[in-house]
Amino acid sequence: MPRFTVVTLFPELIEAFAGVGIVRRACERGLVAIDSVNPRQFTTDARATVDDSPYGGGPGMVMSVPPLRRAIAAIREGSEQAVHVAYLSPQGKTISQRTLPELERYPHLCLLAGRYEGVDERLLERDVDSEWSLGDFVLSGGEIAAMAVIDALTRRLPGALGDERSASEDSFEDGLLDHPHYTRPEVVDGQAVPPVLLSGNHAEIARWRRQQALGRTWLRRPELIDEDRLEPADRALLAAFKALSAAGSKGRRS
Repeated sequence: MPRFTVVTLFPELIEAFAGVGIVRRACERGLVAIDSVNPRQFTTDARATVDDSPYGGGPGMVMSVPPLRRAIAAIREGSEQAVHVAYLSPQGKTISQRTLPELERYPHLCLLAGRYEGVDERLLERDVDSEWSLGDFVLSGGEIAAMAVIDALTRRLPGALGDERSASEDSFEDGLLDHPHYTRPEVVDGQAVPPVLLSGNHAEIARWRRQQALGRTWLRRPELIDEDRLEPADRALLAAFKALSAAGSKGRRS
């Protein structure tokens, strides 16, 4: 069973997250274990200090090595599995659907959630195994990133979702964005569900969904598509989508 431990100054955030939705159900079913460790528990002064001002000056505070090192050491010593420590920061490797398998191979993933101006570099050099980022933006702390990682990995576990097809059909699973989705009512403010979805022809529905996924990715995230490497059937679907898109654009301009 995979285990996630978040090193955080705000364990209540992780506790609340673990009690909701898919993650809660996965925990209840024994598919995953989630806990948190507060580095303040490993301080030695009366104020439970975990940070200090940066050498060289500048704004903000930096999280100190000693309490974080003790927290990580306690997690490693108390685990029956090998522990991989990942620091969540803007300097890390970007997390994507394609890089998730790199993280899910670790049976016990310790996610270090930084705060303030970050963490003393000496801890990263000696105690951290990898660094990961949600993207090129800054958060107030690593807890949101930690929750995103746990959620993304948990939903990939067999039995975590109500329908096993859900994970395999997620956006990015095959390198593409997801196709559009519709539900009742059939018509909303004059907009009807595409007729093919009401046809009952599963082969045509699958073809339409594939074309929409290809076309949506081409329109919104073209860098995700290497058209030269597409299968002939996909190239034909995308070419037809482009033709329809061009015709629609001409119609709007006329």
